[in-house]
This record gives sequence, C-alpha cells and structure tokens, in this order.
Amino acid sequence: MPHIFLYLVPCILCRGNGINQIFAVLKSHSKKVNQRKEEVKVISPLVVPRSSCLNTSLTMTVSGKYPAKAHALNVYNHFKTHSKITSPVGFFLSGESYEFWEYSDQTKPIRQNRYFFYLSGVSIPGSHVFYDSESDSLTLFLPEVDEEDVMWSGLPLSVEEAKSKYNVDHVKYSDKIEKELSSFKGKKIYTTSLNKNNEKYSSLLTADDKSFFYALDESRLIKDSYEIELMRKAAKLTDNCHLAVMSALPIEHNESHIHAEFMYHALRQGSKYQSYDPICCSGENCSTLHYVKNDEDIAPTRRSVLIDAGCEWECYASDVTRCFPINGEWTKEHLEIYKLVLKMQSSASETAKPGALWEDLHLHAHKVLIEGFLELGIFKSEYTVEELFKAKVSARFFPHGLGHLLGMDTHDVGGYPKYDDPDPLLQYLRMRRTLQAGMVITNEPGCYFNPFLLDEVLNGELIKYINKDVLDKYWYIGGVRIEDDLLITEDGYENLTGITSDPEEISKIIKKGLERAAADGFHNVV
Repeated sequence: MPHIFLYLVPCILCRGNGINQIFAVLKSHSKKVNQRKEEVKVISPLVVPRSSCLNTSLTMTVSGKYPAKAHALNVYNHFKTHSKITSPVGFFLSGESYEFWEYSDQTKPIRQNRYFFYLSGVSIPGSHVFYDSESDSLTLFLPEVDEEDVMWSGLPLSVEEAKSKYNVDHVKYSDKIEKELSSFKGKKIYTTSLNKNNEKYSSLLTADDKSFFYALDESRLIKDSYEIELMRKAAKLTDNCHLAVMSALPIEHNESHIHAEFMYHALRQGSKYQSYDPICCSGENCSTLHYVKNDEDIAPTRRSVLIDAGCEWECYASDVTRCFPINGEWTKEHLEIYKLVLKMQSSASETAKPGALWEDLHLHAHKVLIEGFLELGIFKSEYTVEELFKAKVSARFFPHGLGHLLGMDTHDVGGYPKYDDPDPLLQYLRMRRTLQAGMVITNEPGCYFNPFLLDEVLNGELIKYINKDVLDKYWYIGGVRIEDDLLITEDGYENLTGITSDPEEISKIIKKGLERAAADGFHNVV
C-alpha cells in the first residue's frame, strides 16, 4: 500500500484538487492502518527484587490537554507584578524550525524551544503562539502546508485536529501572523529574543525584556499537576533504563555498551530524546563530572561504573545517577565511599521541605563528607569537623552543587546561581533559594578522586589536612554520585526516582544478570 500511495499523491497535486483532497485521502488510508494495529506488550527481561524498580509498566498515560492557557495567565500575572505594567499586553513566542546542515539536504536534530512549549504544549516545528492578555485568548499558528512535502513527510496536523488536541482558543496558519500582530494596536507585544524564527515580525515585537524573562522563569519554577505527571512518566521510564543497564553487565564490555543499553530501552518505551547526553564511565573516568566520551573498554581492573542518564517525556526531563561494581561485588573502598555518599544524600532528603534554604542542605552535605573522611582516615583526626569545613578542604572532593532545579531543562530556570561566588563550596551550586512546594529538584551529592582537581590540594597548604597514604587507596574508584529527583510537597518531598540505590539490592541485580548470562545468554548481535 505505501508504494502505491506515493504515486497517488503527485497525481492529486497535478490535478490541482488541493490540500483538502490530500487530507481526505490520507485520513482514509490512516484509518485503515489504525484498524490493523495490534497492541504490543513489552516483557520485562529480568525478574528482580520488587523494591529495585517501582514500576515497569509502559501503559501510564497523562490524560487531558497540556495547560497552555493556565501557563500563559500565570506568566502574565508574574509579569504584571514584576514590571508594574497593568495595561493589556501580548506575548508572542516562536518554536524551533528545521535547519539544514551546510552543504546538505539533511536537517539538524531539532529541540523545541522550552519557553514556546510552556505557552503552547506544541512540538510541531515552525509553529508560533500569541497570547492576548486583554481577552485572555491564546492563538496557535501552524506552519503553512507544503503540498509537495506531503509526499515525503506525510500529512501535517490540520487546523481542526490542532484545535482539538491543544489548549488554545484559535488555530490559524502562519501566513496570518503579521495581520494578527498588526491588529494589536497601541499595545506592546513581548517576545524572548529575536532570532531566525521571529525576525520577520521584529518591528512588531519588544524583545529581551527582563520582566518577561523573569515571569517565564518564575512560572516554570513551580510545576502544576499536569507537569508533575509528565515528570513522573519520564522518571519511570528512566528507572527501567537504569535497571536494564545494571541487568546487562555481561554484554557491556565498553562504556558505549552502557550508553547503548540505556538508549535502547528508552526508545522501546517511546522516549526518543534524552534530557542530556548520557554520562557512562568506568574506573577512574568516574572522576570526571560530565564525562561523555563513553568509549573506553571496561577492563576487569575497572571495578566501578557510573551512569548519569535520564529520559525525556513530552519535553520534560528526568535526571538520575547510579553507581555499581562491574561484577556485583563491592570492593572495600568502593562500598565505603558509596555508603558515605548515600548518607550525604539521605541527610539532605530528611530536611527537604518548603522553607528550607537549599544552600544550608548543600553545606550540611559537605559536613557529612568531612565526618566520613575523618572516620576513614583520609582527613587527619587532629582536626575537627569545623576546622576542616572552614578550611574548605572538601571542595575538591565534592566540587559541584548538591542539586539543581529540574523541569523542561535538565538545569532548569529559576535557580539564580552565583558562579562568581568566591566561596568554593558554593560557587557551582545551581540553586540559591528556599524550597517551595511544586519545585522539582535533584538531590545528587558526590565524592570524587580526580587528580586534576586535587593537584592544588596535594601540592599546596591543604595537604596538611590529608593522610595521603590513605587517600591513595581510593584513586581507582574515580568517583561516586547518587542522584534522585525530588518533588517538594507541602510537608516534605516525594522521590520521583524508583530505581534502587541500596548497595545490596544493586549487587543482587548485577549477579542475577551474570547468572542469566551463564545460563542462556543475552540477545545481542554485536
């Protein structure tokens, strides 16, 4: 049928019957195809402890429409408060458009503009949205239909279908934009920045307004119930992917195999895009915070693995890190550091609630690390926790922040970091405000043994605090980071991440995979 259909479309175009007949023919064909579809069930590849993963079902759906109108009104309310402007205004945002690689007819990967998506819920490239605060109306502009492109790419969403699918008042094609904006006489129309997607309308727009950016960021800061369900979905898909990686270590002989295993299971669950480039490392490579080479062999001498990866669902992110031993057996030093980082994480979770200052939780995590290093003998016992904390000697072992806001972006907006902060303990903390109900934030302490980061410590004044002979036992680990996604609730938090971080359960999962490999193997072609 598809081959016959390719000849049918040009005939329609040549006869000049127009786009309406194309819609009719394609809809008829689509209906027949849909009638033949069968439900596909995914079978879990491995039986694991029940607590290892909360949900392996792929049937979870988010019902209703993305609340674009409520988001637009939310932005307007924040804008009025911040700008002191009470007169009616308009907001105009453009989505991303396809762009060709230079000297090629192939398009670059596209990632929808997050501000545009927040006011529309639309992933269609080349779309625009306009909000009129006076009438509280939202208009979606779809790209004009290229009749010739229908042969290659299929039928685009019609105006009627878009009106039914999205939470907007009006749907029009983009050739009506200029007329629509021009009719908004005597009122300012705000946009984010001028770019290739909206420069055609630049004379009608006010760009780069600080109050508008503030309003967008503050609105995105607090997630509504619909956004939370999207993030729960992303988190559950991510749980399954991390479980798959732990379960398949017998066929993961290279860091790229870990990457492939995660991506494969993400795609099987319908998550085509990742929140960020997965970090898949082993051994001493685990000491690099954002290691994305993911291409070195996992030799038996590399006892540790770290994977930091998260699925995306409808433009909403997850962000989860897990560490484990390659053979299911924790070495003494690896388990010591793992349990210490787990303690840092749990101490932060215990005090995560509305009103808590994120900086306080972050600094307390540093004190937990210091206490642990004193017990292990890495820090000299002649110094107190407070002395070591004031000396800031822990900064190079835990160089990043405790966590960051999470939403449509992995490092989401609204955190107000201060990268010029002279305090090395706070310089890279991406969230510098109190927690509020509705925020989603990562809780991701870490401990690293990175020769580059520790060079100035070992060759400077701070060496007096360190027992180097003890420290030398830990280099091979590279680093440990444990990361969960927390939704701040009215009286505490909800952990959206379900994949286990318990070292004993992780060991059982890995050993179960090794047993399976010995019994009947895994299906892998290469």
